[in-house]
Amino acid sequence: MNVTEWVFFIIYLVFMLGVGIFFFLRSKNAGEKDFFLGGRQMGAWVSALSAGASDMSAWVLMGLPASIYAMGMGQTWIAIGLIIGYALSWIFEAPRLRRFSIAADDSITIPQYLTKRFLSRSKALQIICAVIFLFAYTIYAASSIKACGTLFNTVMGIDAGMAMYIAAAIIIGYTFLGGFSAVCWTDFFQGLLMLAALLVAPIFALAMVKQGCAVQAELPENFWNFTADWRDIVSGLGWGLGYFGMPHIIIRFMSIRSEKEVRKSAVIGITWTFIILTFSVIAGAVGRVLLGQIENSSIVFITMVRRIFPVAISGILLSAILAAAMSTADSQLLASASSFSSDVYKPIFRKNASDKEMLWVSRIVVAVIAVVALIIAADPGSGTIMNLVENAWGVFGAAFGPAILLSLFWRRFTFSGAIAGIVAGAGVDILWLAFLKASTGIYEIIPGFVISFAAAVIVSLLSPEPTEEVKALFNKASTSTEI
Repeated sequence: MNVTEWVFFIIYLVFMLGVGIFFFLRSKNAGEKDFFLGGRQMGAWVSALSAGASDMSAWVLMGLPASIYAMGMGQTWIAIGLIIGYALSWIFEAPRLRRFSIAADDSITIPQYLTKRFLSRSKALQIICAVIFLFAYTIYAASSIKACGTLFNTVMGIDAGMAMYIAAAIIIGYTFLGGFSAVCWTDFFQGLLMLAALLVAPIFALAMVKQGCAVQAELPENFWNFTADWRDIVSGLGWGLGYFGMPHIIIRFMSIRSEKEVRKSAVIGITWTFIILTFSVIAGAVGRVLLGQIENSSIVFITMVRRIFPVAISGILLSAILAAAMSTADSQLLASASSFSSDVYKPIFRKNASDKEMLWVSRIVVAVIAVVALIIAADPGSGTIMNLVENAWGVFGAAFGPAILLSLFWRRFTFSGAIAGIVAGAGVDILWLAFLKASTGIYEIIPGFVISFAAAVIVSLLSPEPTEEVKALFNKASTSTEI
């Protein structure tokens, strides 16, 4: 346990809470749109880094380097798939989703958008989406809380369970108070910190390897082989499909203030993600050479930083892991809370609920989901950080990716098709994970995405054509350069 690292961690956590308090005091009279979407006034830099930071959770500093460290460069295909998918989502999906969500009665959540895109009065789609959100986001948030526990336990010797409670309390605090604006601004600072850590640590580690400081240990067979197993390639590229349906990421597309800012955000976001993923892979590979065999591969980045740098610098760099974990957990909690309150509570239980009531319902949901995620994270049998992220990522990508893309690019797409695609995608993803992944080695998002897309198209073609009003909405959003 090191006092200097303690000090940096405490300063960082206090700063995060301070941001939440600032936006709480600043927006006491804010409504749903402000709390969940920042009033659609997010700038290019904040939107881009917030989208990236909410995506790149602690797995990019712990999970991905650990996979590279343990299994070799074949795992690099995960990073390649993510870079391709992220770039395509910003270029093709972001500008249209922003316009379509505004045209669809200024929708502020993904389930709300998918319902209003078809001018439907049915709440079936919103309820289905909310159920999937609550299920998958709870698992996803558990991975971030688990990462915080591992970090505190490794660096400071604090009991991992106690560390998870502390981390969850901080995350709940600033998300509970500040809403979307607080989440985006904390993500912005966290994104900068993550970038700095991943740029600095691998470069210094490489320098040490060149100076002959590496542990002389034999590397696993085929460690440097990028194409050792075709399943690594297919499954790795499949990760990129997740971006098209990841609610806490694509909601950032809807929050940007203008079309011009979307284009600027795309350049910033794609560049940031490329650098982050590239250096995450380098960290895992260099860590293997520098450190040799360590007992717990998930702490390769932590071990490398503490070996290379004095405590004053290591405290700052290790705070980046906290940043990575928190920047994703807060976005997940807010997305699931907004979905429940706006898509289930208000339309079904309290149609005349005031903005103030809605905000407090959302805050309560944030707390409840965080507590359940904490219970999952604390369970020793819950799996690794990377496993938890992989499972949640697969469900979201398979369920929502095809529906979102078809809603933006296909005028013949129907409400029934959207429901069929979402249900089929989530169902196939979960069943493949449970019964076929172990024997095939193929990531469940791939069959889930394919079946979801096929189900959405087939059911849409079998359904009556959209009404003229729905077609008019599609044409307006498609042809307008600025809404």
